[in-house]
Amino acid sequence: MRGARKHFACDCQPPCLLSDHRIMLPPYAVRLLPHDPAWADQASEEAARILKAIWPAIIEMHHVGSTSISGIAAKPIIDLVGVTPNLDAIEAARPRLEELGYAWHGEYGVDGRRFCTLSDPMTGKRRFHLHCYADGDHSIRRHIAFRDYLRARPEMAEAYQQMKEGCAARHPDDSNAYTICKDSWIKQTEAEALNWVRNA
Repeated sequence: MRGARKHFACDCQPPCLLSDHRIMLPPYAVRLLPHDPAWADQASEEAARILKAIWPAIIEMHHVGSTSISGIAAKPIIDLVGVTPNLDAIEAARPRLEELGYAWHGEYGVDGRRFCTLSDPMTGKRRFHLHCYADGDHSIRRHIAFRDYLRARPEMAEAYQQMKEGCAARHPDDSNAYTICKDSWIKQTEAEALNWVRNA
């Protein structure tokens, strides 16, 4: 078994692009909070709200990202993956998502994705990121495999937290630079996670 990686250095300084040329939203201050068990409930409630409003344009919802991994610190923004039968269906549901308060960003630099964000109307702080993909898209497996791998490997979850803390310390006021800093670690771990799932 490979040991957990402890490296969290980042050589990329803004302005930078992610290695796959993803576009990023305007930056905000990075605030990592201890894991809050309420995040899981908030994710379930929001998923149910979305499904009620736009099913069958979305047929499955998954809570992913750091807030879905117990015991590790995270930004208090919940990532959800929505599975749509096809991209035409989610495009047609755009007005109903916007009625729920979501801002529509289209692909936003990721082929095959429809990305939406929900912010608190009073504070403007982001609360949810909704990543929609057509059923069968590789990115659905990628997100879920990464989550399940870190849930099953506490040493990797700890390494992930250490890496995030290092990036947050380097880029406390720039969430985009923070994301860039994490990028290579996440991509390597996603590859390991997908291999782990295939061999399970």
